[in-house]
Amino acid sequence: MTRAAPVGGSDGNPSSIERPGGVPATASASVPVFGSDVVAQTLRDLGVPYIAINPGASFRGLHDSLVNFLGNTRPQILLCLHEEHAVAIAHGYAKVTGAPLAVVVHSNVGLMHATMAIFNAWCDRMPVVVLGATGPVDATKRRPWIDWIHTARDQGALVRPYVKWDDQPASPAAARESLLRAAWLASTAPQAPVYVNLDAELQEARLATPLPPIASSRYMPSVVSAPVTAVVADVASLLRSARVPVLLIGRVTRDERAWQARVQLAEAIGAKVITDLKVGAAFPTDHPLHVGAPAVILQADAATAIAAADVVVSLDWVDLAGTLKTACGGEPSGRVVHVSLDHVLHNGWSMDHQGLPAVDVHIAATPEVTVPALLEAVGGARAPGMPPRPHAFVPAPVGEGAMTTDDVAVALRAAVGERAVSLLHLPLSWNGACWPFRHPLEFLGSDGGGGIGGGPGIAVGAALALAGSGRLAVAVCGDGDFLMGVTALWTAVHYRIPLLVVVANNRTFYNDEVHQERMARMRDRPVANKWIGQRISDPNVDLAGMARAQGAEGFGPVEKHDDLPAVLAAAIRVVERGGVAVVDAIVRPGYTPAMSAVAGPGATTRG
Repeated sequence: MTRAAPVGGSDGNPSSIERPGGVPATASASVPVFGSDVVAQTLRDLGVPYIAINPGASFRGLHDSLVNFLGNTRPQILLCLHEEHAVAIAHGYAKVTGAPLAVVVHSNVGLMHATMAIFNAWCDRMPVVVLGATGPVDATKRRPWIDWIHTARDQGALVRPYVKWDDQPASPAAARESLLRAAWLASTAPQAPVYVNLDAELQEARLATPLPPIASSRYMPSVVSAPVTAVVADVASLLRSARVPVLLIGRVTRDERAWQARVQLAEAIGAKVITDLKVGAAFPTDHPLHVGAPAVILQADAATAIAAADVVVSLDWVDLAGTLKTACGGEPSGRVVHVSLDHVLHNGWSMDHQGLPAVDVHIAATPEVTVPALLEAVGGARAPGMPPRPHAFVPAPVGEGAMTTDDVAVALRAAVGERAVSLLHLPLSWNGACWPFRHPLEFLGSDGGGGIGGGPGIAVGAALALAGSGRLAVAVCGDGDFLMGVTALWTAVHYRIPLLVVVANNRTFYNDEVHQERMARMRDRPVANKWIGQRISDPNVDLAGMARAQGAEGFGPVEKHDDLPAVLAAAIRVVERGGVAVVDAIVRPGYTPAMSAVAGPGATTRG
């Protein structure tokens, strides 16, 4: 299986975590004896380091094989308190490494729990290998009641519209091949989740004869979709003659060499660069060529640059059609080059692939392969590396002691100082100008599908991948997101995964207040009622107490700006000792001025 270079750890896994109470007695077999042993061995052969589970009887055979056959190592079990968290953890891990973890969900009901997190990973184009279980498929072998309600004729139908591939193998040999194919497809661009459903009887039956050994690596070939040389030459010619080229940099990997290649290309052609908070850091945001600050919704200065461009190059930009329409009021006047393989995944179920853009040249390859080819074709890096521009961000003034999300960001940035930091998750109210990104791991992007509650689990998975890397893992979550996902933190505490979570707590589902204000104004009704059914108060939820209930150290609520630096310093000390810390910071509801000006009451993400 293709995997990014390990981020941390030295034991052959991308990261090392403790196994409290998880070291079993000596394994009872050295070769597969049961069908589930074959599945477990295949996961090990694929190099999967961890497997996230919420226990279920439908995969009791596989659970036994992971513990008593493999000895709970390579892969190591990650116990989760909800299937949604299990998938979110794998999603977060993939955002750092580019490689999939395995997840097991319990029959149809566990898959139902997991669906939103699978959708998030799908929209984020992140690889996750989800294993399910059912059964027994042979109805004559089912236990009364429970086996009947936990068996489905076509379980994969629950997620088929938002996974890259699914299967239900009927024998151990077929299961081995299915897992190899699933891992390969998940890891091959464009990446996405996959689902393999395992019959309980298949898992629990003794092998009639041993399976012949195979070399798993031979079934995981690297696939590189290289751009056509003549097309690259044509695009390079466009870029050399362009007066005002623009690069829209969207979905890219965390690879540092690819990051440097994008910087060199922009400098070589003098292109303005626009990035997006929906995806991970893709270009230094305080570089002189970067336009404004990254945001979730297209900002005015970025829109102006796109409208004025004579050549726009999209590097797997999310929602190219919507961006061009917003910026240009219709079709762009400049030439548009789109570098993406995303069309491979498009289907008619949710249209998460967005509108059909006006494109003059489509390069069916990844940005990581295409950018070096373009750089060479335009004549290589001709300009010296440009120094960062001065950081001009000025936080919004504090009024009557109430903090804004900007205030939290400024205090957090001061508290971390010179430490290497990875921002694993950010709320909708985050101002992209308050924290420049200078490394591909400094920001990992959003949850993908806008599914509230994914932030904590994604943060745990990303922190797992970063363990031992020397980077401080920090997530900033909204209060609604945190409340729906807080029990994911138990897994981080249990496995000693260092993580800092700061909750920007406005005690309301603020985006929906904005929507209700819009409705009231459209219908000439009282705006003053917009808060009803939105505010998370009376009583206020003890978020720090909920963190402590998971075993983390909870701080707050912190209501005064002057108190925040000391609290953040104490929380960081907890994380640097290997712990999990949560800071509940009370903030005023609201967006950044730029976000409000562009999005107004029309933003569609809850938070």
